[in-house]
Amino acid sequence: MPRSLLRWSALFMALSLSACDDAPRFTQAEPGEARSGGEATVRKSDQNAFSMPSANLSPTRRLDFSVGNSFFRSPWVIAPSTTTARDGLGPLFNTNGCQNCHIKDGRGHPPTPDSDNAVSMLVRLSIPNEPAYAKVIEQLGIVPEPVYGGQFQDMAVPGVAPEGKVRVEYEPLTLRFKDGSEVELRKPKLQITQLGYGPMHPDTRFSARVAPPMIGLGLLEAIPEAAILANAQAQAKANNGIAGRPNRVWDDAQQKTVLGRFGWKAGQPNLNQQNVHAFSGDMGLTTRLRPFDDCTDAQTACKQAPNGNGPDGEPEVSDNILRLVLFYSRNLGVPARRDVGSPQVLAGKNLFYQAGCQSCHTPQFTTAADAAEPELANQVIRPYSDLLLHDMGEGLADNRSEFQAGGRDWRTPPLWGIGLTQTVSGHTQFLHDGRARNLLEAVLWHGGEAQAAQQQVLSFNAEQRAALLAFLNSL
Repeated sequence: MPRSLLRWSALFMALSLSACDDAPRFTQAEPGEARSGGEATVRKSDQNAFSMPSANLSPTRRLDFSVGNSFFRSPWVIAPSTTTARDGLGPLFNTNGCQNCHIKDGRGHPPTPDSDNAVSMLVRLSIPNEPAYAKVIEQLGIVPEPVYGGQFQDMAVPGVAPEGKVRVEYEPLTLRFKDGSEVELRKPKLQITQLGYGPMHPDTRFSARVAPPMIGLGLLEAIPEAAILANAQAQAKANNGIAGRPNRVWDDAQQKTVLGRFGWKAGQPNLNQQNVHAFSGDMGLTTRLRPFDDCTDAQTACKQAPNGNGPDGEPEVSDNILRLVLFYSRNLGVPARRDVGSPQVLAGKNLFYQAGCQSCHTPQFTTAADAAEPELANQVIRPYSDLLLHDMGEGLADNRSEFQAGGRDWRTPPLWGIGLTQTVSGHTQFLHDGRARNLLEAVLWHGGEAQAAQQQVLSFNAEQRAALLAFLNSL
């Protein structure tokens, strides 16, 4: 037997002795495990791996995908313009195109020290909840900062002052593994400077957030609500310290509170509303669901600036454009996994389960029969997320609530495709604010409900850590 196989066989034996009795032990890949998105899985692993249509999308339907892609990729321009289909940018905004934040449909990153603006990282704002704002809280989940609103926008059209500048500084934080080796984490310190509209409310809460990957969003939308709630109930019943909770958020179209699925705190109920709020907050573009510019009463120049609304009241983002962008965002395929049967990846998968990571990063779901797109229906998918909120501890806390999410709560992010982040986005910066410079740092930032899992990883030796990372990079 080759020496490398002997080494991994020894690691399998060690896992069999040390793993919890109820943890599964994998010696081979599961049937269909490489197809993370079911029949929609794409066979791409290069820099375009996150930009492919669902593999089971028909040629005719791919035309709509391509048109939606063009509106996702191309920049919007300032109104008035001869480019009437794409004018209306701003007056306040963070970027002029979706692709600038979701780089190649992948993950954003914090600004570098020499950046002119934050681009693919935005900052949410709010002030403490009070009973007088009950209606606002019901519909927005927060109380916006009175002058700057719910999102800080560091760019503006000519004649309008941007809200300011965003920078991030870091403090070192060292952790030690049981074998004595050390890893240095970096703790972010958000810097908001050059405020364009005077001081903020003294109790303003800030939450820095990078753009998440776009893959598989339609499949996540197609997971039955009952399956998500069943996970929450099972976790509560297990009474082992893992207690995922659904967020309940406002649906603009239905005008009622429903299950939240999208965003770092599951603050949006569906993809259409996620897109609508991104058009509004990120680019200052109106839609039929949000027909107003994102200006506060204190920002008079913003309110008076020209817009791209049509003479008949047509919003800057027409219903047809919104439909095409929605179709595109629903049908970005998930790449197939790599090396699912390799001994090192299987050893890492066993360690993943031994640490209890699967308690929140739920491996598998089956999508609903009545999914919004037929290609996404009845698919066995492997997102490695329960879409629930979990208390992740003080280290990751932003101390900012959002609907029923508290200041320490975050939605479990899907892990599918995470091993292709460097290939697609050109970096490996993870977590909601990009503080982790690699996957090991991301794991070690886990606290709160995930504290026991983090401690397990700190007990792993170098070979075990390498196996765990091999498994994560195979996803």
